[in-house]
Amino acid sequence: MNIVILGAGQAAASLAAKLRGIGHDGGITIIGEEAAFPYQRPPLSKAYLLGDMPLERLTLRADDWWQEQGITMLTGTRATRIDRIAGHIETTAGPVPYDQLALTLGAVPHRLPGQIGGDLGRVHTLRNLDDIAQLRPDLQAGRRLVVIGGGYIGLEAAAVARKLGLDVTLVEAAPRILGRVAAPETADMIRELHRAHGVDIIEGASVNRLLGADRVTSIELADGRSLPADLVVLGIGIAPETGLAADAGLVVDNGIACNARGQTSDPAIWAAGDCASFPWRGQRIRLESVGNAIDMAELVADNMLGAARDYDPKPWFWSDQYDAKLQIAGLNAGYDRTVSRPGEGAQSGSVWYYAQDRLIAVDALNDARAYMVGKRLIEAGRSPDPARVGDPSTPVKELL
Repeated sequence: MNIVILGAGQAAASLAAKLRGIGHDGGITIIGEEAAFPYQRPPLSKAYLLGDMPLERLTLRADDWWQEQGITMLTGTRATRIDRIAGHIETTAGPVPYDQLALTLGAVPHRLPGQIGGDLGRVHTLRNLDDIAQLRPDLQAGRRLVVIGGGYIGLEAAAVARKLGLDVTLVEAAPRILGRVAAPETADMIRELHRAHGVDIIEGASVNRLLGADRVTSIELADGRSLPADLVVLGIGIAPETGLAADAGLVVDNGIACNARGQTSDPAIWAAGDCASFPWRGQRIRLESVGNAIDMAELVADNMLGAARDYDPKPWFWSDQYDAKLQIAGLNAGYDRTVSRPGEGAQSGSVWYYAQDRLIAVDALNDARAYMVGKRLIEAGRSPDPARVGDPSTPVKELL
């Protein structure tokens, strides 16, 4: 059986390695648009952008590993069409036949439209190695950076820029940072962290347009304010890469729609990672995380070979900003109550999310112990008394 994996990120690498690990001895081909072999993406906006991680540590496998495993790597190759009838993918390197196909296409960052200045020079996104190569020369001490978007990518970019000596202003259109992904209490901790490092955070302010001749020189806000800018980083979210799937007639619903086993509306085509949505606890979700990319890809590999297992993820996430680490367990969607708990050091603490008295998620800033305890409780389906959670005199381990 010839298996083709379209997309060459974390999910692709995990899927291919799992296939070989569980005994698939047929063909495996990975097709990716970038010239590089599969590499980690989270460090791009953190250690790699800062210069603390070399490229060789970013890559997921040594280059010769792929050849040793008999995995064909078609890098620098763009897929143009999935022909489900013929069972092949049309690419810039010619047609690639498949018996089973896995779509691990990832996601693409949102950009500002050209008519409001989104195509000016020194306006950057952070998604791949080329993005970092273009941004790094512009990150010079003393320059004025405006980050548009107060999600994790924007906040991580702001932290790196401050470490490198830039003047940083972050603009968030919503009433507060982290509005879609975290409770106000978590946002308060992160806002305080950034302001302590000199970032000017402007919330509830949308961007009207970017101004400049060939490159950006200022940002005009909708309320009329003008912010000088030598460069801009966009952190305004990502969209799942669904174009090829939609053109091929596959069902798309908040990503490439899969069943609980990772199978799309075509039984010969599967999906995993950022591009894939799946049913989970009565809802259809899509997870943007390394953990999901690995776990879902490995499940798909098992199911391609007949395991018939359903996907039941245990979500976890993290974000590094300055010397602080925010760790997240569970999904907070649908919470109706939060409980805050102080940590043991400065700029540390945790926020515990409940839905109808059930613990569903924990955010922990510089508080690894609270994160681990919360994660174990969520995965075990156990919910400690919120009053005990919020009582700093109760040792966090006793919550178990």
